[in-house]
Amino acid sequence: MFRLLLAILCVFAMSGCEKALIDSPARDSSQVRQKITVAFTTQPQSTLVHVAFAKGYFSDQGLDVQALMHSFGKAALESLLDGKADFATVAETPLVFSVLKGDRIFVVANIESSSTNNAILARKDAGIASPLDLKGKAVGFTPGTTSDFFLDSFLTAQGLTRQEIRPVALKPDEMADAMAQKKVDAISTWNYPLTLISRQLGANALVFFDSQIYTETFNIAAMQDYVHKNPETVKRFLRALVQAENFVTKHPEQAQDLMADAIKVDKALVREVWSAFNYQVALDQTLLITLEDETRWAMKNKQTDQTAMPAYANFIHVDSLRAVKPEAIRINR
Repeated sequence: MFRLLLAILCVFAMSGCEKALIDSPARDSSQVRQKITVAFTTQPQSTLVHVAFAKGYFSDQGLDVQALMHSFGKAALESLLDGKADFATVAETPLVFSVLKGDRIFVVANIESSSTNNAILARKDAGIASPLDLKGKAVGFTPGTTSDFFLDSFLTAQGLTRQEIRPVALKPDEMADAMAQKKVDAISTWNYPLTLISRQLGANALVFFDSQIYTETFNIAAMQDYVHKNPETVKRFLRALVQAENFVTKHPEQAQDLMADAIKVDKALVREVWSAFNYQVALDQTLLITLEDETRWAMKNKQTDQTAMPAYANFIHVDSLRAVKPEAIRINR
């Protein structure tokens, strides 16, 4: 009887070991730890990457990750294109301009979406009380980013055009000073700067949202050649992000604390904007639609010499995410 019981226990133990190896294949100590560089941002959109770092999920997947931090996604993408990073976190607008320039990139996953992250922040003392008051005013924006696209989308929804305002190109870290020094009357921006600058202006701040005109996506990008040559590394990277997604879903307050500690900001700020974001590792049809919409916008406004719509399905890599989280693929190719 004792031998029979021992045999049964051994069978269950072996079964459990096999399942563990399937769930976390990178944890085998015999495997060589893969070194990669990830260019990501201090923006809330990169929360899953920050959580994966803080919780050791990349290490769990056999990855030795070097962090390359940026204040916004366009700069992170430039690091990828310059060969300084293997992966980058970036919104869809910079991806549009990258594809239009001929860069051979892949989106391997979306890690965040939001319809209430971008907004127009105006100064009341500039004579702005409603969106129509933006006419003739100096409005700051960051070219080639979601700030750029959202500004035009918002103006169009109000029956205005960019020709009816005075657009002022600004980097994200220049916006607070430009508003404080009254160099601009309003800005088109995102969080965390949106909330921080609004706080600084106090009662003089007026924020215009429009959740109906635009849904932002924040994505993981990599060069196509890298993805083809390193399929297992891409899967490991995505597994770590899925682990982070699960943690964020189950423990949002702890995730908020991790994010605040990672980028050295007030925890109250992270909590204040948290509900604006949907943190999910996926590939959704929204991404494909938005890429095409923004391409039409770029062509209409002569921001590119290209006149033909790229086949964006060729720039979205679904195989790695399908292997890691098949239910996350909700895109028609």
